[in-house]
Amino acid sequence: MVGEGSERDYVQSIERGFAVLLAFDGDRPSPTLAEVATATGLSRPAVRRILLTLQKLGYVAAVGSRWTLTPRVLTIGQHYAATHTFVETAQPHLLRLAEETQESASLAQLDGTDVVYVARVQVRRIMAVSVDVGSRVPAYATSMGRVLTAWADASVVDTVIEGGLKRLAQRTITDPTVFRDALHQVRQDGYAVVESELEDGLLSAAVPVRTPDGAVLAALAYSTTVGRMTSAAIVEKVIPLMQVTATAIAEDLRLLGGTRRLDAQARDGFY
Repeated sequence: MVGEGSERDYVQSIERGFAVLLAFDGDRPSPTLAEVATATGLSRPAVRRILLTLQKLGYVAAVGSRWTLTPRVLTIGQHYAATHTFVETAQPHLLRLAEETQESASLAQLDGTDVVYVARVQVRRIMAVSVDVGSRVPAYATSMGRVLTAWADASVVDTVIEGGLKRLAQRTITDPTVFRDALHQVRQDGYAVVESELEDGLLSAAVPVRTPDGAVLAALAYSTTVGRMTSAAIVEKVIPLMQVTATAIAEDLRLLGGTRRLDAQARDGFY
């Protein structure tokens, strides 16, 4: 069956190649070979071969004793958008929501214990770290993650909890029982509002975006700060706009003939 395989089908060299690419980040934008080796746990000879291969393919460039990513790396993300029609379908709706609220609007999916931004319209920077398409944040401390895990299988919820509910801000939920209760509340309400859990002062809300058959495909999110909005005001004024937007995205997907259930979770969730 497609997607299944044994250990002998596992290609370790590909894993190592991605590990080297992922070693480039905000803390290491132009690392030395030795720094990449330390970050990946690979030997220097192995890292050297991988970097030279990536250089030949055009994904990295050598600048003296340091290495940098090239713009070609961006095409990897473009292939995701090109093969997932819902991202393109959702973009104009995100833009409209951002215009209506004058705040950033995003679309995210669950990947392991994180949520990954797959589309975003940014109005202003409100987080300490820069957020763009491809950025990852912990699922347990975000409204997007709260929505995606609320309708996920029990095993997914267990994985998120086992990954650790570390305190990131003053209101971060760190107790597994409280976290499960919060997910239950999200399923009852149909939306999530999270305040000062990922960062102090950060206020966000999310609603599910569903496939034509009702499965949760992604989370539609809105973000602002406690200085600009309150949780109660979001529930009263913003959530209705978000629900209209999510419904419009789902309707467009239906008109397009649906979409693959990409990482979509069973609609009944873990309860």
